Amino acid sequence: MIKNKNYYCVIMAGGIGSRFWPISTSKFPKQFHDILGTGKTLIQQTFERLTKVALEENIYIITNEEYVELTLSQLPQISRSQVIGEPKMMNTAACNIYMAEKIHRLNPDSCIVVAPSDHLIINEDSFAENVLLALEQASKENILITLGITPTRPDTGYGYIECDRECKGALHKVQSFKEKPDLETAKKFVQQENFLWNSGIFIWSGKNILASFHKYIPDMYEKFESVKDDYNTDKEKSEIEKIYSQIEKISIDYGILEKSENVWVIPSSFGWSDLGTWSALYENFTKNKEGNAVHGENIYTYDTINTIIKTHQEDKVFIIDGLKDYIIVDTKDALLICPRDNDQKIKDYLDRIKK
Repeated sequence: MIKNKNYYCVIMAGGIGSRFWPISTSKFPKQFHDILGTGKTLIQQTFERLTKVALEENIYIITNEEYVELTLSQLPQISRSQVIGEPKMMNTAACNIYMAEKIHRLNPDSCIVVAPSDHLIINEDSFAENVLLALEQASKENILITLGITPTRPDTGYGYIECDRECKGALHKVQSFKEKPDLETAKKFVQQENFLWNSGIFIWSGKNILASFHKYIPDMYEKFESVKDDYNTDKEKSEIEKIYSQIEKISIDYGILEKSENVWVIPSSFGWSDLGTWSALYENFTKNKEGNAVHGENIYTYDTINTIIKTHQEDKVFIIDGLKDYIIVDTKDALLICPRDNDQKIKDYLDRIKK
């Protein structure tokens, strides 16, 4: 298939993945791990997936400056210019306008798909079909597009998108974005059938997302626009460092998408998980007859069910007795044992340790 030279991809790879502690750490975040045991790390899988929709040289990774060399070591097929290091983490609005400006200066006709680096997608061909459809629509119309996942269960770990039942082809107009709900609210969302999980995957043209920043976050837009002649030059890094010290920390969802009236969604079913928690990972692991997902050596379980056990110490014996619905993760630095229902608290545990 001949790929469109105007199509670009941006992989957001700056997160720490603190809910996957103790595997994921600030020195080696989860996107650089082979968490699923496939032989490829999550960022490697994401990059390969996006080569189905864009030229390899049109795929960029934006990450923390600290992870630039780590990214290049895991993706040796790309050039250093394709890996952009942020001077500090400022949520997703900053990295999106930065990359939109940078790419727009290279190609004013660009259309961009923005995707997290650490998601699971099982049916990659279906994913590519939806992304290509969105890129085609975004190149023709003044719209912002996201991929919404058809829910398979009432899940409290995901944000939701409420969309119109009437559609324009495969696209539905977005009515509103909903924060992560409680269980009863999630059940109501799933029953109504016009609610989708928010995948955090976005598609837009460079000029349209920049126009949206101009309208909804003008201060940020003006700062990044003020150095437009310095993108893709030797001056870019120093100018961006100055800008990052002056802007607000805000998400693209809150800053743009929740305010815009031209956001559309494509309902999708391609086997997606954001792998945001150990419980989400448990759902995608192979389980034994007791419902345990066991990864490691010398592990013996008794009266233990529906538990995820992941170890990295081959010279240690593990005996687990009498646990139900637990997370057990052992590394050379830390041991985590907690109920699966508490997996959202792991970030809090880590924050407390740091204090």
